[in-house]
Amino acid sequence: MLDNLQPAERVHRSKAPKPSVEFDGTEGAAVTPGYSSEPENFDEFLEDAGLDPSDIEVIPPVRTSRWQQQKDGDLVWLTSYRFTFRRKHSDINLPLAVEAAKKQVKLKPLKDPKERALVILWSDLQVGKQDIHGGLPELEQRIAETRQRLVQLIKKEKPSKAIFVDLGDTVENFTNKADQQQLYLSPISIMEQVDLAISYAFEALKEVATLVPDVTYASVGSNHCQWRIAKQQVGKGTDDWGVFIGRQLARLTQQTGLDHVRFVEPQEWDESLAIDVFDDQFHVLGIVHGHQVRRPSELSRWWRGQSFGRQPVADATCLIHGHFHHLSIEELGMTDYGQSRFRVGAPTLDNGSNWYRIATGEEATPGMATLILEKDVPYGGTVFKL
Repeated sequence: MLDNLQPAERVHRSKAPKPSVEFDGTEGAAVTPGYSSEPENFDEFLEDAGLDPSDIEVIPPVRTSRWQQQKDGDLVWLTSYRFTFRRKHSDINLPLAVEAAKKQVKLKPLKDPKERALVILWSDLQVGKQDIHGGLPELEQRIAETRQRLVQLIKKEKPSKAIFVDLGDTVENFTNKADQQQLYLSPISIMEQVDLAISYAFEALKEVATLVPDVTYASVGSNHCQWRIAKQQVGKGTDDWGVFIGRQLARLTQQTGLDHVRFVEPQEWDESLAIDVFDDQFHVLGIVHGHQVRRPSELSRWWRGQSFGRQPVADATCLIHGHFHHLSIEELGMTDYGQSRFRVGAPTLDNGSNWYRIATGEEATPGMATLILEKDVPYGGTVFKL
């Protein structure tokens, strides 16, 4: 296994208590976040809550909660502290205190606006496909223009992280459900499809990696890329051309010195994975192609079932997928941190699906979706289509 390529670790929600501070001006109660080592005091925590630690007295006893959390491949113990406290000087003249607060209040500095992750939904290129929007020249032009818009977005937003997700159906293949149509219309072999798909992704990935200091590339299995015989899937979940392309990109980045790009793929029998974006379980990005269901609306039920079965995306706060070739956003449920969960379906970069246009009269504009996840800030469902 390559040093920069590994199966994505399962992200399971910890039983961590939610940090909080309640204070009525005289007495209060606090729950701290998890510490990996015992803090000398709670001054920094109280300051972050807008309190003056020099004027606060902790009332014994201090209670603790402990749990394990995965960090960089290892399990570490974290400890949260619960305590009550009071102001040392309780003889407060309320009107004077209000006036004093107006003069002495210190605004907390805004979080670094760059501490955020740009998620790139590289979806359904189906390299080798000829359809209503053209063939290889049109696909290459579309990808080039999309890359240009992506670079402009990165320069504008200046994210600290980028998660480049190949959502599947990267190549057209010849063994999918509509195999006779694929054999008739695709002008290049499966080897050439894969070679071109690697080239397209590598050029885009290089541009992202030159602008963003921390890059993760993720790939999942899909119906066009699966190893199939007589239209039936065979082998493991990772016996897939899209996953294979990710592995070749991992080799290329090692050889070209892009050491800050890491690669993840599903566990070998899985078709989905999850990424803990900031390693704090606030934003957990679930990734799947989407061919597991027949309609986009059914993915919400599928996701709930995955949660019940403790599958890879069980604790995801945002589920992204491709397969259905049009942009869709759905708000669902609630996380432990009190934020909505979202399902985001990616548009396609391919040359269109004329059969669907004829059958339904509907057609979506090709493009690529991106979204931004900011540390400690709930995601609100905003998507940028490039």
